Amino acid sequence: MNIIGTVQEMQRYSEALRNSGKRVAFVPTMGYFHDGHLSLMREARKRGDCVVVSIYVNPTQFGPSEDLDKYPRNFERDRQLAEDAGADVIFFPSNAEMYPEHYQTYVNVEEVTKNLCGLSRPGHFRGVATVCAKLFNMVKPHLAIFGKKDFQQLVTIKRMVADLNMDLEIVGMPTTREQDGLAMSSRNVYLSPEERQSALCLSRSLKKAKELFDQGERDAGRILDEITGYIEGVPSTRIDYARICSTTTMKDIDRLEDESVMALAVFVGSTRLIDNYVFGEELNIE
Repeated sequence: MNIIGTVQEMQRYSEALRNSGKRVAFVPTMGYFHDGHLSLMREARKRGDCVVVSIYVNPTQFGPSEDLDKYPRNFERDRQLAEDAGADVIFFPSNAEMYPEHYQTYVNVEEVTKNLCGLSRPGHFRGVATVCAKLFNMVKPHLAIFGKKDFQQLVTIKRMVADLNMDLEIVGMPTTREQDGLAMSSRNVYLSPEERQSALCLSRSLKKAKELFDQGERDAGRILDEITGYIEGVPSTRIDYARICSTTTMKDIDRLEDESVMALAVFVGSTRLIDNYVFGEELNIE
């Protein structure tokens, strides 16, 4: 396991791999790994000759009142888990490496970021797109793997890569869940035992939406009314958004005719959790 902390060393390392014909698979993360992260690394192991995992809690994607300072961190734990999952390299840059003095360049992906988290977290996707563009230039991967739990993020990164003609493949992998259906998230550690039970309303809502769709319901408003009514009845919850959108444009839709996604962001206590379901896909929730 190699630990690389500087941009220059990371670029040299990847360039040598590429020159020797090796395929570089990249998993960008903010650390504090759970099995969702590890599943992405295991997939990267299947697809690449060298697996690079970045650990960087990116300040530019956090708002002023968000949880940047308390975001969970444990490098030694992450290092061991990544090694066990088949990673070859951890890229672990400092803020000074990523955003040196006088830094002033940012990436804006316009339309697909306007809804959902783009409304409730202004500037978030500018930070996400910027850090991913920078990491792609530093790691020089042939492919990068993201989880579908952050569905709008995946759409945004795919759009950026296509629009800027970046020479890499973006792979989206299914959401990894706990046995009871809760989507795995580093922020789940914030939940009290009671909040942990209330948090199941997200996955159970998606299951309800799937059942309505499978029964032939195509009116987005009717599905949303059913789902929001259910969540609002669960203790300690507050809906940030519950929307049904086109998977291409991320704009709200009235009827489910083309591929669409139900996207949820719900505060459980003070913890904001997200989840989603693409209609027509499998959903392994009991």
